[in-house]
Amino acid sequence: MLSGEEFSNEIIGTHAPMLELNEIQATVLRVRPTPYFGSHVALRVESAQAGRELLRRLAPHVDSAANWWKPANTWVSVVISYSGLEALGLPQTTLQSFPEAFRVGMAARSRQLRDEGVNDPRNWEPVFGKGQIHIALSAFSDSMEKWRRVVAAAREQYEGFSGVKLLAVQDFGAQPGDLNSLGYKDGIDQPAIEGSGVEPLPGQGPPIKAGEFILGYPGEAGVPVPMPQPDILARNGTYVGFRKYQTRVGAFNRFLRANGSTEAERELVAAKLVGRWRSGAPLTLAPEVDNPALGADPQRNDDFNYATDPHGRQVPFGAHIRRMNPRDTQLTRLTDVNLHRLIRRGAAYGKPYDPNALSEADDEVPRGAIFLFISARAMDTMEFLQQEWINDGNFIGIGGERDPIIGRQEEGAAFTIPREPVRRRLHGIETFNVLRGGEYFFMPSISALKWLANPSP
Repeated sequence: MLSGEEFSNEIIGTHAPMLELNEIQATVLRVRPTPYFGSHVALRVESAQAGRELLRRLAPHVDSAANWWKPANTWVSVVISYSGLEALGLPQTTLQSFPEAFRVGMAARSRQLRDEGVNDPRNWEPVFGKGQIHIALSAFSDSMEKWRRVVAAAREQYEGFSGVKLLAVQDFGAQPGDLNSLGYKDGIDQPAIEGSGVEPLPGQGPPIKAGEFILGYPGEAGVPVPMPQPDILARNGTYVGFRKYQTRVGAFNRFLRANGSTEAERELVAAKLVGRWRSGAPLTLAPEVDNPALGADPQRNDDFNYATDPHGRQVPFGAHIRRMNPRDTQLTRLTDVNLHRLIRRGAAYGKPYDPNALSEADDEVPRGAIFLFISARAMDTMEFLQQEWINDGNFIGIGGERDPIIGRQEEGAAFTIPREPVRRRLHGIETFNVLRGGEYFFMPSISALKWLANPSP
């Protein structure tokens, strides 16, 4: 494999634009450590002067993506909502240059996002969806001790002066085996980004144009996506969709028990729902039995396509990973898959997955998943995915079936497992992850954070 520097030289030789890594916030490219510990902190700005002073204090603590492929102990990122940009006193010409979906916020786009029923913003935690969160910071670390230190350092920047109010802190962290709230290894399938400085892992495919993820660079169409103004604010920034889910572990386990009489049968059903075994091993490469060594190997665990599984007998068409990245699957609605990729930074919070949790009370235990969806088109991409790929199945030829992991299910919902001689239909599937809140944020570059901290932006 090429080193980061060697790969950078090859990229330069092909005239692909290299990313200005010193300007991009680390979270955009840096993968989550293993194990991981962290916090998301939500803040409200009471005055523009206080907000700018907060950014001035935070800026030195925000890490860039320079050498992002090398292991890092801790890092901090900062994002700002539209109401936060308003609170900072940006001029209307700048504010109006942001996309409409970002300006009105995630809650106001609930219809486009199919956030209805149990996922309706009226059911969200009170801090979300009302324009209260202005600035949010995230701290990531590979150990509990370092996490506590970096959170304490960040706390010193926002505590102790008037004009900034702490709204909420959500801690998250490693679960046993580094699994998510439903017991699966997570975060495997990430897009490769052109000009990012390292060679794509096997299975990631050709790098996607950087402008699909980071503002100021050409996208797949050959030109940058529209940017807010001025350029110093937008370039090397991106958008972030924040989604917090409550995991209904009892409902998930009850579904497995109803559709599998043995542990092996239940684990196969669980693998069919996702398209991977709990270890992360893909069904395309381990169709009959889990292979934990395969799941743990980044050189192999994403190195597959669906050419050998055109009928979905290994990975059902409705499986979570096949929906979210159809790869070479023949779609009934033609689309460029590269235009609908997101960088995902997921984390589990609360109690770990419990395979013996079966009661409705277990559904209410505080645990779940938090996702940061990062893209230069985050709002459009998330709304497309929610409408077409998550809460519908027509694009892949399975009618009204929805994503079994993050889709909102309705009464009578089913999941189809193609097999010979007769397909299997699993009934009684429920909403296993209930949305508890969400926001759209802008993640400025390092220079833009300093520009925003200027008393006269």
